[in-house]
Amino acid sequence: MSTVSLIRAHSYESHALRTALLEALSPLGGIEAFIKSQDRVLLKPNLLTGSRPTKACTTHPAIVREVALLVQEAGGKPFLGDSPAFGSARGVAKANGLLEIAEELNLPIVEFRGARFNSAGETFDHLRLSKEAMEADVVLNLPKIKSHVQLTATLAVKNLFGCVPGKLKAWWHLDSGKDRIKFGKMLVETAATINPQLTIVDGIIGHEGNGPSNGEPKALGLLCASNNVFALDHVLCAVLNIDPATMPTMEAARLLNIGPQSLADIEILGLSLEEAYCPDWKLPERLVPIDFGLPRVVRSTMRDVYTRWVVEPQQKG
Repeated sequence: MSTVSLIRAHSYESHALRTALLEALSPLGGIEAFIKSQDRVLLKPNLLTGSRPTKACTTHPAIVREVALLVQEAGGKPFLGDSPAFGSARGVAKANGLLEIAEELNLPIVEFRGARFNSAGETFDHLRLSKEAMEADVVLNLPKIKSHVQLTATLAVKNLFGCVPGKLKAWWHLDSGKDRIKFGKMLVETAATINPQLTIVDGIIGHEGNGPSNGEPKALGLLCASNNVFALDHVLCAVLNIDPATMPTMEAARLLNIGPQSLADIEILGLSLEEAYCPDWKLPERLVPIDFGLPRVVRSTMRDVYTRWVVEPQQKG
């Protein structure tokens, strides 16, 4: 049976957040249950875009800092990585307030490079994923709770799409067309292939409405942790009153029989679902198609090139 730890947390202040993280990890055996001395540990936050933390559409920098400290105290060697929609991981990390933290903790920021790996699912023969993620001793997934105009919500499973390198993400949208379930199966098999050892979800302040970037901050006061990304998404759907059938990742996991198939298969420790329940979480006003047309993919690629080679060098100067 999968275990999900669910607690109240209301502050990103260092001492309060550390206390909350220790409380959330305690039922799972603490950080030491996942990290051994000298382990290379990938911290995979949501670095969707270069947005200040007040927009609440990326993992809060304080979460990254406190988790990195816990990893270091356990003897691990953390490094930070993601493949943002536009620009480099380092450029987006700087815009999100993570560069100072990386420098303070001597935390390397890596740019993801793709390689071919056999899929853990049955839909795809192989997937192109980040070598840095696949070769890390431990993957520590740090998603943000957000609504999503294409996928209903982006939670623990979807965050690992950031381990698909570069503009291949846009090409997946193009390839999937309007087939939300095909796209969901790719996300599910990506998550199953990467198989993060630990996921800690930033739900202190979520991002509701027309996410993943055009919604609004929403105080949820939640911190969640589990060794199973699929179990976490089940629990969070219940907390946010989301019908799992409306989420391509949840429906795909059901069809592929990957992860827990119901809440009955999950042990929830800490808060009960009733205590954590958020009755007024806002989903997108309407869902938009999953597909990116070829012109959009080309524009997206050009924007990414411009961001990396024009905007970010100017910011360094």
